[in-house]
Amino acid sequence: MGPVSLPFLALGGNRHPAAADWSKHGTLAFGGGRCIALWNPDDSSLRGVSATLKGHTDKVNVVRFLPNRTADDEIILSGSVDKTVRVWRRGDAGFSLVATVEGVHSGSINDIAVCDQHPTTFASAGADGTVAIFALAITPDNVEVKHIQSLSTKPKFYPLALALSGLPTSDNALVLAVAGSTFTISVYISPSPDSEFTHQATLAGHENWVRSLAFTHEDPSSKDSDLILASSSQDLYIRLWRLHSGEELPPAAAQSESKTYGLSARISNKAHMLRLPSSSQVWSLTFEALLMGHEDWVYASRWNPNSTSPKSLQLLSCSADNSISVWAPEESSGIWVPVHRFGEISGLKGATTATGAAGGMWNCLWSPDGSAVAALTKNGSWRIWRYDAGEDRWKPSVGVSGHTRDATGISWAPDGSYLLSTSFDQTTRLFSQWTANGTNSWHEFSRPQIHGYDINCIATVGSNRFVSGAEEKLLRVFDEPKAIANILTSHCGVQSSSDLDSLPNAANIPVLGLSNKPIDVNAPTPLNDGTIPDEEEEEVENSGKTEYRLPEDTPPLENDLARHTLWPEMEKLYGHGYEISALAAAPGNAQVIATACKASTLEHAVIRIYDGAKNWREVKPSLQSHSLTVTNISFSPDGTKILSVGRDRAWSVFAKDQSSGEWKLRARKDKAHTRIIYGCSWLPGGQAFVTVSRDKSIKLWQLSDNSEVTCAATMKLALPVTAVDVLGEAVDGRYWIAVGLEDGGLEWYAVPEGKWNEVQKVLAFEQRITPDKAITDITWRPNGVEKERELAVTSEDGSVRVYKAELSL
Repeated sequence: MGPVSLPFLALGGNRHPAAADWSKHGTLAFGGGRCIALWNPDDSSLRGVSATLKGHTDKVNVVRFLPNRTADDEIILSGSVDKTVRVWRRGDAGFSLVATVEGVHSGSINDIAVCDQHPTTFASAGADGTVAIFALAITPDNVEVKHIQSLSTKPKFYPLALALSGLPTSDNALVLAVAGSTFTISVYISPSPDSEFTHQATLAGHENWVRSLAFTHEDPSSKDSDLILASSSQDLYIRLWRLHSGEELPPAAAQSESKTYGLSARISNKAHMLRLPSSSQVWSLTFEALLMGHEDWVYASRWNPNSTSPKSLQLLSCSADNSISVWAPEESSGIWVPVHRFGEISGLKGATTATGAAGGMWNCLWSPDGSAVAALTKNGSWRIWRYDAGEDRWKPSVGVSGHTRDATGISWAPDGSYLLSTSFDQTTRLFSQWTANGTNSWHEFSRPQIHGYDINCIATVGSNRFVSGAEEKLLRVFDEPKAIANILTSHCGVQSSSDLDSLPNAANIPVLGLSNKPIDVNAPTPLNDGTIPDEEEEEVENSGKTEYRLPEDTPPLENDLARHTLWPEMEKLYGHGYEISALAAAPGNAQVIATACKASTLEHAVIRIYDGAKNWREVKPSLQSHSLTVTNISFSPDGTKILSVGRDRAWSVFAKDQSSGEWKLRARKDKAHTRIIYGCSWLPGGQAFVTVSRDKSIKLWQLSDNSEVTCAATMKLALPVTAVDVLGEAVDGRYWIAVGLEDGGLEWYAVPEGKWNEVQKVLAFEQRITPDKAITDITWRPNGVEKERELAVTSEDGSVRVYKAELSL
C-alpha cells in the first residue's frame, strides 16, 4: 500500500476577531471549528489549507504565533471555548501539541496577547472575567507553561481584547491593555515579565464594547519611541492612544484640537500617569486620534509589521460593514485618514449588526512584508488583496474557502471532474482542480445553493444537474448555468455533456425567497471586483445592465462565489412528510433518484422514487419496508436494485421488475446490526453489499440469485462506523472498501473478487491527516488512473477532504 497524501482540504474559518494569525515565516493559522488550519497564502502552487491541528474539544477562538521564533521551530498558542490554552510546536513532522493549560480559566478563552520584546510572556483573556499571565520555559525538547498571575476585571466585565508590549525606555517593564464588554480600556503595568501587574489607568471614550487592541512603536526601529495603542469598537470608531515616557506631555496631547478624521467628537485629552511600584519612572498615556469612516462595528485593527518610521505607520481595520481600510497619517498635518479602502460597500442596504445581521469582515491580517492583507468573511472564506505599487492599488487575489458548520454530504460528477458538498451552513459548494502554470490545485468554483435550511444530502444526476435535500419536506433540482460550464471548461478542462445554448445563463435569489431563479444575462445585477471606488459602484448600479462575467485568469473569488455562481433551481419534488434524511441517484444517465425522510412510523419511513425523464414525477408506489428513519440509500451498479438501511437496524433490497417497471421488495433483514445502521454500499457486480453501524461493526452480505442473503463476513472495530463506500471497480484483483469512524478516523479494507469471507484490513489513516469529528459521507472518485485512486470525505468538523493513494497490498 502506497503512502496516503492529502491534496485537498477545505475548511471555513471561525468568526472571531482573534481566531487567526500570520507568522513572519509565511504561515497563516486560523481556527476552523475546533481545529487549527494551516495555510501558506504565498505558496506558488496555491495549495490552500495543508493541514489541521487537532486537540481542542470545542471551537477555537484564538490563534497566536509566538514572536521571534525560527521557521523550523515556530510555536502557536491557541485558546478555545473548551477553557484551555494549548501550545503547539513545529517539528520535523509538522506541528504537535506540547503543552495544555487547564484549570486557570473557568470560561471560554477570548484572546491571547504576546510581546515582541519578551516573547516568553503571554496573557490570556477568559469569559470568566479574568486575565491570566503566563511565562514559557522553552528548551529544545520541552515547553513548560508557568502561571504567574490572574487579574480580575473590576467592575467585572468580559475581557474580549488584550494587547501586551514592553514599555519605552525600559528593558524589563511591560504594559497590558484589557478591554471587552465595557466602554473603557484598563491599563496595567509590571516591572518585569516575572512580576505581577498592577492597575494604573482606565481609558474612557468609546461608546460601545471594544473588540480589538494593538500596540506598536511610533518609530518601529526604536524600542524607546512612544507606543501607540489602537482600540477598535462596536461604536464604529477606532481610537489611538499615545504612551509616552516621562511626565511631560507629548506635543500632540498638548494641542487643543484633536486629530480626528471626519466629524468632531467629544474627546477627553486627560493625561493618565503610569508609575511602577518603588520606582521613579513615569509614563503618560493620552488620547491621540479618532478614526471615523466605518459604518458598522469595527472588529479588528492591526499595525503593519513592515513599517520602519513614524511616516510609514499603517493601520489595517475590518468592519461588519463589509469593508477593510488602511489608515495612515497625512505627511503634512499628521491627521489619520484612510488611504485605501476595499471589500464591499454593503451587501444588504440597511442591514447592520444593530438589526441582527452578522455579515462583514470578522478578522484582518497583514502579510509579514506588508504587501498583502487577508480578511475573513462571514462565510468563513479568506479573501486576499495584494498591493500593486505601480498602480497604487490593492488587487484581489486567490484565497481559500470552506464550510463553517458540519459538512453533511458529498457527490462526485459522474466523470469525477468536480466535487459537490453540502453542509449545515446552508450552502452547497462545487470544488474542482485548476491547472495553471504547470501546477494543479483545488479551488471552489461555484456556490450553487445558498439556502435558508441546513442541507443534509446531495446527489449528482448526470454531469450538469444535482438534487439536494435539506431540513424541509421537499427536494430541489438544480441545473448548471452556462457561466459555470464555461469556467469549468476554461479553467479545469471539464467538457460539458450538454449543449451550452440549452443551459440557463445564471441564477439569483429573489428578496424573501429560497429558490434560485434563472435570470437572463442582461438582467440588472451590480458587479464589484472587490475594491470600492464609490462612484464606479454607483455607476454600475444605475446602469441598468449586467455584464455577467467571471475571472478569466483565476478561479472565482469570494465576491464572485457569493453573488454570481448560483445554479438555477428547476424543480421542487414533493411527497415526503418530514425533513429529508437520505438521497441517492441511479448510475449512468438514468435520471432517477431515491429519497427518504425522517420518520417514526411505517407510513413515513418510505422510499420515494422520482424520474427526471418523466418531468420528475414520483414513481408509484413508494417503497415500504422500514419502520423508522432511512439513513442511507444505494443503487446497485447496474441501477436495477436499491439497498436501504435505517434506524430500525434493518436493511432492505428492492429490485425493479423489468416487465412492469415497478420496484418490489426482494429481501429484508431485521436486526442486521444491534444499533442504528449508518451506511451501505454495493460491491461491483451487484451480488454483495456492505453495511456499517453504530454497533462498531462492518458486515459484508452476499445476495444469491434466489434472493437469499447471507452474512459472509463481519469486522469488529473499536469505534462506531458512520460511513462507507466501495470502489466501483476491482483494482489489483480486489474490491476496495473505505469506511469512516465516529472520531474522524478512516480505514480501508480489501476483498478478493468472489471470496466474500476474506475481508482484509489494509490501512488505518494517520490521525494527523484525518478529520476531527465523525465522518458524515465518503465516496470514491470515479475514473481513476490504474491503481492510483482518490477518496472524498466530509465530516462533522466542517472539512471537505480528498485523499490520494495507490491501491495495492
